Amino acid sequence: RAGREIEFDDRAAAGSKRIAVVGGGPAGMAFALESARRGHRVSLFEAQDELGGQLILARKVPGKFEFDGMLRYFDRALRLAEVDLRLGTMASAVELADGGFDEIVLATGVLPRIPALEGVDHPKVVGYQDVLSGRVMVGDRVAILGAGGIGFDVAEFLLGNAEESLDPNAFMTAWGVDASLSAPGGLAPPAPHHPRRQVHMFQRKRESLGRSLGKSTGWILKAKLRKARVAMTAGASYHAVDDRGLHYSVDGERRVLDVDTVVLCTGQEPNRGLHAELERRGVAARLIGGAHVASELDAKRAIDEATRLAVTI
Repeated sequence: RAGREIEFDDRAAAGSKRIAVVGGGPAGMAFALESARRGHRVSLFEAQDELGGQLILARKVPGKFEFDGMLRYFDRALRLAEVDLRLGTMASAVELADGGFDEIVLATGVLPRIPALEGVDHPKVVGYQDVLSGRVMVGDRVAILGAGGIGFDVAEFLLGNAEESLDPNAFMTAWGVDASLSAPGGLAPPAPHHPRRQVHMFQRKRESLGRSLGKSTGWILKAKLRKARVAMTAGASYHAVDDRGLHYSVDGERRVLDVDTVVLCTGQEPNRGLHAELERRGVAARLIGGAHVASELDAKRAIDEATRLAVTI
């Protein structure tokens, strides 16, 4: 809403409805909060024991700890708005269909896209969710397949120093800022970076990696990864993963990269399983957030879409 206040109608809804919202990520939280503020009786179902969805993973990336504040805000605001929070509850089609709800809104998020790759079930292969959640141990030599926002986040998670975004002195040392201003221009030699891992990023597109990153912050992330000596390969075709490593080709030339871990950041698909079950029962439900459109998803777009839908109900 900030900066767009006149685009929204702040009046209460014409009538109070019972609304079920499934999914406690950015879209689900934003829709539930706006709906409750408009006078609706809202129940928010979240399978996990905490709110946040993809933000729970995103906030673990160095430099993205501000998401903690967003989650604290939504948690407090939803409780003040008297939203019925049902955490640790996997909503079923039967429960929703028989629950007496006037509206059902599905913010069930996304599922990782699994590429058609020989050896995709090899022990070396892991998903980005497993890496960011800490469920798996990542080796010293890593290949990241996919160089969108998630791929870059994983690379920063594996190589970045969290202190650079939390401690001003650590930041200035890393970037060569002379706080005493005794050096010309206030610049000093940046601290040498000793990466903990060897990381190689790949993408299928024949364009420079990171073109989809934000214009105001993407250059910083790319500079940090270059400093960490991350290799980046565009126009790659992936063929297989086996004990030897990742088999791929560029311009028809077959190559093998000896790695310990291959991280899949190969896109996302809308999670619409519950929507399909409701459709089979003849129950209407609305889709928002990643469950609606998964490509190029970010929290800002999800929250905007959810808020704009809520003011129409």
